[in-house]
Amino acid sequence: MCRWLPGCACTRRVAAVLEMTHRRAVALMVLVTLLWSIAGVVTRQLEVARSFEVTFWRSAFNALALAAALTLMRGPALWRGLLQSGRVVWISGVCWAVMFTAFMLALTMTTVANVLVTMAIGPMITALFSRFFLGKQLPARTWLAILVAGAGIAWMFGLEMGQGGSLLGMLVASAVPLAGAVNWTVLQRVGESGEEAPDMLPAVLIGALLSALFSLPLAWPLQASAHDLGLLALLGSVQLAIPCLLVVRLTRVLPGPEIALLALLEVVFGVAWAWLWAGEVPAGSVLVGGCLVLGALVVNEGLALRRG
Repeated sequence: MCRWLPGCACTRRVAAVLEMTHRRAVALMVLVTLLWSIAGVVTRQLEVARSFEVTFWRSAFNALALAAALTLMRGPALWRGLLQSGRVVWISGVCWAVMFTAFMLALTMTTVANVLVTMAIGPMITALFSRFFLGKQLPARTWLAILVAGAGIAWMFGLEMGQGGSLLGMLVASAVPLAGAVNWTVLQRVGESGEEAPDMLPAVLIGALLSALFSLPLAWPLQASAHDLGLLALLGSVQLAIPCLLVVRLTRVLPGPEIALLALLEVVFGVAWAWLWAGEVPAGSVLVGGCLVLGALVVNEGLALRRG
C-alpha cells in the first residue's frame, strides 16, 4: 500500500531531504560570498597595477581557470558549442562581463565599503525582477528582510555621501547589482525549465572573455609586477572562477531573490577584511547599516529553514 500520506514516515523523510538540500545550498552560498569578499583586501595589496589593468588581469586569469575547469567537466565539446550557445547563455554572459568589469573598476575608484554597500541594493532589484518578469509571489518575510536591509543600505549610502564619498565610484558599482539582478532572474528562469534547460556554466566563461577583451585596450601598456600577477591570479581563480561556477549551480535550488539576499553577506565579510587587513576603517554608518543588513538576512534564512 502506498504510504505517501501527510504525516507518514515517507513524507517526513522526503521533507527532511528537501530541507537538507536547502541547508546545503545556503551553506554553499555563504562560502561563495566568503570567497567573493576577499577582492577588496587583495586589491589593496597591489603594487603597480591600477584601474583597467586590474580588471583585465583578473578577468584573464578567471577565463583561464574557467577554461581549464569546464574543459575537464565538458570535454572538447565545450569549445565546439561555445559560439553556438543560445541567446539566453549570451545574455547571462554579458551580465557576467558587466559584473566582472564594473566591480573591479569601482574598487579602484572608491573604498571597499562604498562599493559593497552600493552593490547591496541587489536583493531589492532582483525581487522586483522576479515578481514582475517571472510572476513570483515572494513570502512576506523576504519582503520584510529586503525592506530592513534597504533601510540599512540607505543609512550607509546617505551618510557616506554626506562625508564626501565617491559618487562616480558608486555609480560604476551600481552596474553590478543591476546586471546581477538580470542574471539571477535569467538563471532562475532557465533552472525552472527542466531537462531542456541549456547549460549555463559556459556563460561565466563568456563573461570573463568579454571582460578581458573589453579591458585590454584600456589597460595597455601592461605594467603589473610579478607580485601583482600572483595576487590577480588568486582573484581570477579562487575569488571569482570557483564561486561563480558554484552560484550557477545553486540557482537550481535557491530562488533569485534569496541568492541576492544571501549575497549581502559579501558586504559584511568584505568590509571586515578591508578593516582588519588593509586599514580601511569603516564609518559608523557602515557598521550600523551592516548590522541591519546582517540581521535581516539571519531572520529571513532562519524562518526559511524552519518552514522548509
